[in-house]
Formats: sequence, C-alpha cells, structure tokens
Amino acid sequence: MQITTEMLIDTWRTNNRVTVYLIENLPPELWSMNIPGSSRRTIRSLAAHIHNVRCMWIKMIAARHGVAVPRTVDARTVKPSDLLRALERSSKGMIDVIRLGAANGGAIPAAAWQNFPTDLVHFLNYFVAHEAHHRGQLCMLARQLGHRLPSEVTAGLWQWKKRARE
Repeated sequence: MQITTEMLIDTWRTNNRVTVYLIENLPPELWSMNIPGSSRRTIRSLAAHIHNVRCMWIKMIAARHGVAVPRTVDARTVKPSDLLRALERSSKGMIDVIRLGAANGGAIPAAAWQNFPTDLVHFLNYFVAHEAHHRGQLCMLARQLGHRLPSEVTAGLWQWKKRARE
C-alpha cells in the first residue's frame, strides 16, 4: 500500500480530534488549577501550549510559502471554548503544511531551527507524539489534582477508529 497525502491528512485529523476530545472532557474546575510544582503553569496553559506550538511551527516552516499562520492564544486567559476553536484553526494550518510538503515531493521546507527530519512521515509523527505526550500529562495532572477522568474519557483517547469517524 502506498501512503497518500489524504492518508496523512486523515491521520492528522484523527490526532486533532483526539486532542479536542480530551479538551472537551476536561472538568472546567481544572482549567485554572496550577500544575503541581509550578507556581505559574496551569492546566489551561498546558492545553494552550498544544495550539501555540502548532502555530509556531506553521510560522517557522510554511508562512514564507503562503500558509496562513493562526493566531496564538493567551495561555493565561484562554477559555476552553476559545481553545477548541483555535485548535480547529491550527489543525487546518497543519493540514496546509502537509499539503505543502506533498506538493514539494514529500518534504516540508526546512525551518531555520528544526529537530526532526523534513519528510512528511517524520513531520506527522513528531506532532502526533508531541500532542500525545501532553494529553498524557493532562490526564495524569487531572488525577493528581483530584479530578480523575472517567474511564470512558481516558479509554476514548485510544478509540482512533471512533474519533476518525467523528
């Protein structure tokens, strides 16, 4: 089987949906809680980081090639509903980067600084791993802060077939 651009985009969309699913299911009272051991970082700022990193990389890799760079969110004040809308915008930007790479023979343009290879498969895996890392942190922190997420939510993060259909 040959991997196509649409397969990569579908994979990205599923990853984004998994991230959105978690944000949708975080208890609102967690949002402003400090991360244990950090007086300045909150659950809100960790969740916002996912979107803001997407924006940073879209800017560094693809802005000079005409890809629109979504606005970052204020990690100190963003509301869950605003972050969910922002994640949709940055997901579109990531899809535009994938399309740019596909049009460039399967390689994204190199950024001035970059810690992953420029081929699309590495690019996609890097960002899926980044978001999975932070999703895991958010689940662990919820538990540490006394708001253990229901098993249907944590198990739902692994239901990629279901998330892909949503």
